Amino acid sequence: MNSVNTICADFTKESSPVLESLPEPIKLDPSQTALIVVDMQNAYASQGGYLDLAGFDVTATKPVIDKIKQAVDIAHQAGIQVIYFRNGWDNKYVEAGGSGSPNYHKSNALKTMRKNPEIEGTLLAKGGWDYELVDELSPAPQDIVIDKPRYSGFANTNFDSVLRSRGIRNLLLTGIATNVCVESTLRDGFFLEYFGVLLDDACYQAGPVEAHDATLYNVKTFFGWVSDVASMQQCFSNS
Repeated sequence: MNSVNTICADFTKESSPVLESLPEPIKLDPSQTALIVVDMQNAYASQGGYLDLAGFDVTATKPVIDKIKQAVDIAHQAGIQVIYFRNGWDNKYVEAGGSGSPNYHKSNALKTMRKNPEIEGTLLAKGGWDYELVDELSPAPQDIVIDKPRYSGFANTNFDSVLRSRGIRNLLLTGIATNVCVESTLRDGFFLEYFGVLLDDACYQAGPVEAHDATLYNVKTFFGWVSDVASMQQCFSNS
């Protein structure tokens, strides 16, 4: 991942470490950077969870969980804020929106429950197993957990306020699904002037691998940068 130019935002210290990424390297001040772990819940990463029940393949999520865990360890060592998202709603699904909401019609979780009424109240419902983060990714005391009712972490949450109050301008994004909640959050961050970097090997798609690849193209061409966990390790090993 080499390029002649290196992105250095006006607010970034010249001495900040350089993350190798595409389409060019980017300087990241750890104090102005957050690692975002998107929706690593049983719903999305475990067999028997929502994605599995909805017909998506979750059998290959273990390596992604391992990479995210590695990224979290790097972030903790470098003093980078770690923020976990959990996606879902109350167990009556009031927060999901009724038939007047496009979410009602497009959410695969809601559609799966309408086809299988016996599992209603279990998929992506707060307080249930499906909603909880996978066992391998247990937040540390200094980490932040934010609940979100829509794909984007910025939609109807205090995420933007949490970031701005800490002076955070750079987002390293990981999680599931690459092409849905991860991409939605990165795009919304772009519109709000955040520098978004997607860590390729720490994300997993909903659908075929081509969906993951399409997001990588979109990000590095239009909305941000693409890197990986090994590059993150190299970048912050001496910070």
